[in-house]
Amino acid sequence: MENLIRREKLGEGSYGVVYRAVNPDTRCLVAIKKIRFHHDNEGIPSAVIREIALLKELKHPNIVELQDVVMMEKEVQLIFEYLSMDLYRHFEIVHSKGEKMHANSIQSFLYQVTDAIYFCHRRRILHRDLKPQNLLIDSTYTRIKVGDFGLSRAFDLPVRSYSPEVITLWYRAPELLLGSQQYCCPVDIWSIGCIFFEMLTMKTLFPGESEIDQLICIFKILGTPNEENWKGITQLPNYSSSFPIYPINKLTMFVRKDLDKNLNASAVDLLNRMLCYQPSERIIAKDIMKHSFFQGMPVLKQ
Repeated sequence: MENLIRREKLGEGSYGVVYRAVNPDTRCLVAIKKIRFHHDNEGIPSAVIREIALLKELKHPNIVELQDVVMMEKEVQLIFEYLSMDLYRHFEIVHSKGEKMHANSIQSFLYQVTDAIYFCHRRRILHRDLKPQNLLIDSTYTRIKVGDFGLSRAFDLPVRSYSPEVITLWYRAPELLLGSQQYCCPVDIWSIGCIFFEMLTMKTLFPGESEIDQLICIFKILGTPNEENWKGITQLPNYSSSFPIYPINKLTMFVRKDLDKNLNASAVDLLNRMLCYQPSERIIAKDIMKHSFFQGMPVLKQ
């Protein structure tokens, strides 16, 4: 791995820079995530150690493979399998052609992502940053893989307190926006629901510009929550009785006007169950995979 030939910079995140490289022995492309640190401070960031530990445990066809870890004096390099496309870029390409995603692709991609997250949740691991940019597509455009576990966290039962400042804003569950520090698997399901809507419509569901604007975007479509449809909401740290009141859930109407003719009411039902306000009533990954939306879907060979 020390002889990898670096080609080009792919992106940059809070903990490191990602490059495309070539393994000279196999001639295969890989992605290198380079994370620099300083021994005179605190050494390797705890989030990086956590990411390495989790990825070594998470071996699944729909999770990006960590192939190697290279430790150096002032940096650590994570070597991943290389995938050239992410779902965000795929959206851009489809949209630029004036098209929508094919119904079969939506079924397949949603099932694969959910399968990967079900695998994580069974092992008590939260992803906490699901978004189109972190879902990578292979060269055949048939397999999608979950990547970037930099914000992931192992959890125990009963659930401890965690930071609510996780997950990219547009995909952040309302319990996090309202300051809840005790949360679990439903936060990932909410993110998948937002991504599902984008697959169906080629539009962002809740494009907020700040945390309060994000809440308002959600309230405008789902209605302003209250104790009747979300028990305990008034006790959350960021709840305010002065929130504007939007009384009607418009999600069904909002999605149906953009729904592909090959997709039926089962898509709307599944979306509503994924974007349920009450976290404890939000559909779980295992039940998503059993939903009638996937009826008749071709089986993807692993």
